Amino acid sequence: MAELEVDVVAADGKVWSGTARQVSAPAADGDIGILAGHTPILSVLREGPVRIVPAGGGAPLAWHVDGGFLSVDDNQVTVVIDAVSEAAAAATSGH
Repeated sequence: MAELEVDVVAADGKVWSGTARQVSAPAADGDIGILAGHTPILSVLREGPVRIVPAGGGAPLAWHVDGGFLSVDDNQVTVVIDAVSEAAAAATSGH
């Protein structure tokens, strides 16, 4: 199964980097889910949760963001965020 290479960065440095099966984020016009093979996109983010399902399994990761943007191209996902706070991973397991 194809994987996504993901980088989550904030103004003060890298927040997380690794491979993932899925990324979801609060796009300006609604929530967006990214899987391997997604078409290229550049989207502004609104306030809300960014969730990552790691490729190797384990608990989903989540951060609450105050805005930023998301870029997808050739299974490379870059999430640039204005401000971030780590959310409880358990809160994302039921989506």
